[in-house]
Amino acid sequence: MKRNTNFKRILKYVKPYWFSVTMNLLFNLLAIVFSLFSFSMIVPFLNLLFNPSNLLLVKPEFSINSDALLGLMNYYISLIIIENGQAVALIFICVLLVLAFFLRNLTTYMALFYMASVRVGSIKDIRRDIYAKLLILPLSFYGKRKKGDIIARITTDVQEIEVSIMNYLDVFIKSPLTIIAYFLYMLGVSWKLTLFVLVILPIGGIIIGKIGKSLKKDSKEGMTLFAGMLATIEETLSGLRIIKAFNAIKYSDEKFDEQNNNYSRLLKFVYRKRDLSSPMSEFLSSVIIAVVLWFGSTLILNGNSTITAANFIAYIVVFSQIISPAKSFSQSFYCLQKGMASADRIFEILDAEEIIVEKPNALPLKSFEKSIQYDNVSFRYGKDDVLKNINITVEKGKMIALVGESGGGKSTLVDLLPRFYDVSGGVIKLDGVDIRDYRIEDLRGQFGVVSQESILFNDTVFNNIAFGMEHASREAVIEAAKVANAHDFIMEMENGYDTYIGDRGMNLSGGQRQRLSIARAVLKNPPIMILDEATSSLDTESERLVQEALSKVMNSRTSIVIAHRLSTIQNADEIIVISKGIIVERGKHEELITKGGVYKKLTDLQSFN
Repeated sequence: MKRNTNFKRILKYVKPYWFSVTMNLLFNLLAIVFSLFSFSMIVPFLNLLFNPSNLLLVKPEFSINSDALLGLMNYYISLIIIENGQAVALIFICVLLVLAFFLRNLTTYMALFYMASVRVGSIKDIRRDIYAKLLILPLSFYGKRKKGDIIARITTDVQEIEVSIMNYLDVFIKSPLTIIAYFLYMLGVSWKLTLFVLVILPIGGIIIGKIGKSLKKDSKEGMTLFAGMLATIEETLSGLRIIKAFNAIKYSDEKFDEQNNNYSRLLKFVYRKRDLSSPMSEFLSSVIIAVVLWFGSTLILNGNSTITAANFIAYIVVFSQIISPAKSFSQSFYCLQKGMASADRIFEILDAEEIIVEKPNALPLKSFEKSIQYDNVSFRYGKDDVLKNINITVEKGKMIALVGESGGGKSTLVDLLPRFYDVSGGVIKLDGVDIRDYRIEDLRGQFGVVSQESILFNDTVFNNIAFGMEHASREAVIEAAKVANAHDFIMEMENGYDTYIGDRGMNLSGGQRQRLSIARAVLKNPPIMILDEATSSLDTESERLVQEALSKVMNSRTSIVIAHRLSTIQNADEIIVISKGIIVERGKHEELITKGGVYKKLTDLQSFN
């Protein structure tokens, strides 16, 4: 049932391209007409060669059936023979055959021409929807999945749908039309022989169908293994420095080799099962044709059929042409199973729950005026309590620092503000209003974020600073870079602000990457700054430059700072110590030192007086 539902959903992506589908259908019909015409020319051709004296001198009445149409064709060929001789008639038949084959191939190409728009357009729309969905899914969605698996779904799985399902749709439109048209022709020639064919053809179809039932399951398992390989490759490229430093090259190589072997083993099995369809279809086709030849010849020899030798040969030729679309249909069925395995994986993303949703009548938020309030806030991640009963008030223009052990819940606490996650209990208010009542875009527009890991993109310096600010001027970008102490090193680069910085800013030092992140936040000019251990991974000189930049940014702004180096937050208006999801201490620096609690121990560990 799920497979059928997902197939219908794929068809919805085809619907916008109805004109191209209609044109494909039209040209396929024309191709079938020209095919039947070319095959019908075999009858007068054979009569001309082997029975030239048997001319049709009386014009038969016009009727839409094969006997009448063949009779008309024989009549006109007979007229040509009488008036111009057999040689001219032979040339005429050959020219008609060439013309019919040319028109058949031309219309076949035009059908494929329009189908290309359907294939490419549908896949483009599917890929667009997946990417759009990935952008709005909550961060918790990614915490449970590997990057490589997600990348595989938006690339390899989408491509598999294009190759498999769209190919099936092409065959699904063309093959039934061809089979029906050819069967109607065959019924007109001999209904007895055609009924016999209708009895034996399904037998071959049943045999072929049984071979492919397990292909979808095997293909889905193969996609999962391939996604695991992609995840390993992504982790390797990201952590190559660590792999080398810890002499883990052999371990990493063996891990990938095992994944590669498992995937290759399964893929070989899938290919062998899929490739079995072609020789099996060929063998069944030859058996069926042989049986039809035997049965038809028996009818003729016993005098139980009015079919002539020429018509019987034409019948066999047309019947043999049914085998090809029938075989294509069976082969596309195998591909469909493989493609539906990919479709299932894609719709797992498209159907993923959007936990962070905006209310229908969400309120606009133009500015931040008063305060941020955490009112008895709790948060659960799965079954684990990450935050419990948090109460904090951040007045406008104040600086609040969050400190504590790693994994204590500090980053989660600030991630709740822009609604990267939603609270499990309690409420967060901005200017006295539940943040869930605001428009998400307006809410996030109030925050600038500088994190420990500088997130940069493989683009120019200018575009990285102006990220999300479509109409940012060059002057504004330069001014933001100056505030972030980044302008000088940018101007030393080969192309200045137009320099490409590589994947994740790999061509820059850690301090330079961090200052570009700060410049991006400065350009946004938000009323609230969130600094998540922004200097913890920098050397002393880089930390000094970054800290200077942060001081400029935080000046007169509301700031929430997650600090690892406690020397950077001693001037905070309030320091909040969090341990295992609860607030254990709070106050100013001097108060907490005097108290001699957890904060004092943390400062002592850093030799800070």
